[in-house]
Amino acid sequence: MYMAYKHIHLLMVVLSVSFLLIRFAMSLKPAALLQHKFFKIAPHVIDTLLLLSALMLMLTLQQYPFVNAWLTEKFLAVLAYIALAVMAFRGRTAMIRWLCFLGALGWLGLALRVAMTKQPVFLPV
Repeated sequence: MYMAYKHIHLLMVVLSVSFLLIRFAMSLKPAALLQHKFFKIAPHVIDTLLLLSALMLMLTLQQYPFVNAWLTEKFLAVLAYIALAVMAFRGRTAMIRWLCFLGALGWLGLALRVAMTKQPVFLPV
């Protein structure tokens, strides 16, 4: 089951990031398509499946945040990614939205690095 959970998780990561990139690009020039029901619901469904697949991977591997340093750092990076991604759409100015978008991508990069190496960058091992 591990490989199935892993592949589902990786697919949801790709879809989640793709939707972030598409929605942010569409938000630069307000597009009517962005108000379509699909673009309002799909990211929530994808992110829910992403979190469920992460939970299933944790249970399968028996590795948990606040027990394993690398998973704690990945979890915190994902929280920062989510917060900045939300602010990238709600920021008051274009500069704030861009900074939040780029910051979200930076935290995503950290989560990716930690997931691949299983070595935390900021937390002691």
